[in-house]
Amino acid sequence: MKSPFYPCHNTTWVETGSSATMGGVLFSAGLLGNLLALALLARSRLGSRRPRPARRLPSVFYVLVCGLTATDLLGKCLVSPVVLAAYAQNRSLWGLLPAPGDQLCQAFAFIMSFFGLASTLQLLAMALECWLSLGHPFFYQRHITLRRGALVAPVVGAFCLAFCGLPFAGFGKYVQYCPGTWCFIQMVHEKGSLSVLGFSVLYSSLMALLVLAIVLCNLGAMHNLYAMHRRLRQHTRCCPRDSFEPGAGQTQGSSHPLEELDHLLLLALMTVLFTMCSLPLIVLFLSWPVR
Repeated sequence: MKSPFYPCHNTTWVETGSSATMGGVLFSAGLLGNLLALALLARSRLGSRRPRPARRLPSVFYVLVCGLTATDLLGKCLVSPVVLAAYAQNRSLWGLLPAPGDQLCQAFAFIMSFFGLASTLQLLAMALECWLSLGHPFFYQRHITLRRGALVAPVVGAFCLAFCGLPFAGFGKYVQYCPGTWCFIQMVHEKGSLSVLGFSVLYSSLMALLVLAIVLCNLGAMHNLYAMHRRLRQHTRCCPRDSFEPGAGQTQGSSHPLEELDHLLLLALMTVLFTMCSLPLIVLFLSWPVR
């Protein structure tokens, strides 16, 4: 029996009129972008090597960027080939395995929700790092260490593993969407199941709060960067000699304002891209259950 909300719920064939072109283009662009980002990160790390006495450890922001890029790349490599295989064989995720069933659909939906949430959390960690380094340098120098930055990815992974595994424990449900080439969280239930609706609203609300926090952190970082620029200009006018002394106006181990500007621009670009990709889905999740 087909659900009026999910007509492709248990179909074993891809809906007619669908094309793999868009999926292939997005996968190729995403794969190329992530590989290019990893190459640039490796090049910047190797190119910035100094003689041993002056060699610097990688920054916390660098570690967070590497973690986010690797997470996004792994998610694309796990999800996109399955979609392209479904189009190539004209079989949905329910019918792609030798024995038809929802096993592949459940795994696909879990991977999509896991990597979507994990990437957003890591982006929030980057935004917090940038905001703290600019607005609260003493707190940053004391509490934000390279070791703690390296722990972000495994901690985020553990949280997302537990959270996105809730449907397997009975809270929430994963379902196949048309044209049958992807599965994700079920947003509405014919009988009004509180667990199904509750998990979809919880996931979308968490994503919305994360995106809002990222935007607020970026705005705060931009304000702090502007205030730092104004103070630097005033200091240059009042004490031009001191402005040329190495380390003037900076705490030990702090980043240069231009380096922070580079971090902020990269973070702002990634935030815009993540928001554009996630906001339509968040709005749909929050609005669909109340229809």
